[in-house]
Amino acid sequence: MRFTRRAAVAVIGVAALLTASACGSSDDGGDGGSGSKKVEVFTWWADGGEKAGLDGLVAQFGTSCAGQEFVNGAVAGGAGANAKQVLASRLQQNDPPDTFQAHAGAELQDYILAGQVQDISADYDTWGLKTAFPAGLIQNLTVDGKIYSVPANIHRANVVWSNKKVVADAGITSDPTDLAGFIADLDKVKAKGIAAPLAIGKDWTQLMLFESVLITDLGAEKFTGLWKGTTPWDGADVTKAINDFKTLLTYTNKDRDALDWTDAEKLVMDGKAAYQLMGDWEAADLDAKKFADYAWFTFPGNGTTFQWLADSFVLPKGAKNVEGTKCWLKTVGSADGQKAFNTKKGSIPARTDASPADYPKYQQAAMADWKSATQVPSCAHGSACSQGWQGAANSALGAFSTNQDVAGLQKALAAAAAQFVKK
Repeated sequence: MRFTRRAAVAVIGVAALLTASACGSSDDGGDGGSGSKKVEVFTWWADGGEKAGLDGLVAQFGTSCAGQEFVNGAVAGGAGANAKQVLASRLQQNDPPDTFQAHAGAELQDYILAGQVQDISADYDTWGLKTAFPAGLIQNLTVDGKIYSVPANIHRANVVWSNKKVVADAGITSDPTDLAGFIADLDKVKAKGIAAPLAIGKDWTQLMLFESVLITDLGAEKFTGLWKGTTPWDGADVTKAINDFKTLLTYTNKDRDALDWTDAEKLVMDGKAAYQLMGDWEAADLDAKKFADYAWFTFPGNGTTFQWLADSFVLPKGAKNVEGTKCWLKTVGSADGQKAFNTKKGSIPARTDASPADYPKYQQAAMADWKSATQVPSCAHGSACSQGWQGAANSALGAFSTNQDVAGLQKALAAAAAQFVKK
């Protein structure tokens, strides 16, 4: 698929493939034929707040879809890095799960063009989702007049999470509002003996940080233009963003290319780092791990920009239990389903009829921002770019993590845009 992976990850993918394929068939024949009542739900939600959110949705599915049996096809790995490899192999072998998780937006183009997912526009009408979801989201979900997925949530990507004690010990009393202030704060933390004040993980987590820097240096409109072909990747403003990103990497952990996002998060929890740029699923994960001494702020310089992504579910062609899958999709889009899921995962509901009072403090703030902030998509999480483009960006940033070649990274990013931008 789109990701360039080291041999170790390839081994993980093969092992996971064997596990997931086992979920797709059954010795008792329960998954075969039109009489199947099993619904294999393929996700990458395997632990922490993500697993808690899935558990909440599964409980609601059990209530709303009595007689249907949930089968967990989860494959661990942040942002679906491993799961998407497994899924690609299964789709190529015509062995799809009954439904699978995918990021709403440009990422779905690959599945649509390959004819691997079905149009569910009529179901949107039946379930009342065209009025429950905001018009802008419906527009983003529509491809050539058709809708192929049901979003379970809205996440915000451009959030910095901090360990309040580490920050206070460094004498920092307010959140930075620009990149220069953030770097000054990183220096203060470093002066207190914290070698890597900014925790980060591998590939997609580095793309997330880089995107936030791009938003700061280019602004919301020009940032969005990078993915639409209206902002050139070889411009001086992108060069500045790469250099700023390079500077931030000097404050990060040296083992970044070996860590997943939860490993980087643990550095913050353990007081070995002060900050981490991560999506707002971190709030639910920290809560699930009983770590209360955290705070958050929008990435410095991003202003009122809300970088969004959405987890969604589809109806694959060849699904063994279409009736059960549609009941799952209806549950995902329902008011009860979105409440059961989002109160635990740290995201906010895609529906506009949700009550903020039902949600913890962070989600209340995010729900208010979603209504008023400038919205921009995320390539790292598929709302801005296709899977091929995302893979090329991750590969380029992986090389940059080692070689620090500014010109080389900019050239690689410009080449990826020339290849993948929709003409």
